This record gives sequence, structure tokens and C-alpha cells, in this order.
Amino acid sequence: MRINRVKLVAELTRQDMTQKRLAELAGVSRATVNSIKCGKSCTDEIGNRIAAALGVDVTEILE
Repeated sequence: MRINRVKLVAELTRQDMTQKRLAELAGVSRATVNSIKCGKSCTDEIGNRIAAALGVDVTEILE
């Protein structure tokens, strides 16, 4: 699964959330969030966790 980094950053900014806080809420490492933000792909499970932590449907942040 590849998350659109522009949409991810926009959602983080809209919610005034840091990568660290997103990582805590999603139950993943901050390095994982940073990798995704830099354009790397992730597993479906991690993508779903990140979407849930942001309170959005995963389809809203996919490429």
C-alpha cells in the first residue's frame, strides 16, 4: 500500500499533529511514519492503522 505523502502531510497539518503523535496513536514507530512520509510503501495493516489514527478512511490518503 502506498500512502500519498502530500495528503498525509496535509492531514497532519490540518489536525496540528506531529509525526511522533501519529506514530503513538497508530502503534508504529516514528521512523515508520517518516518512511511513509518520504514516499515508501507500507503494509495494509499499517496503512489502516495510520488512517484510523488520523480519523479518516484509508481511501482518502492513498495514492
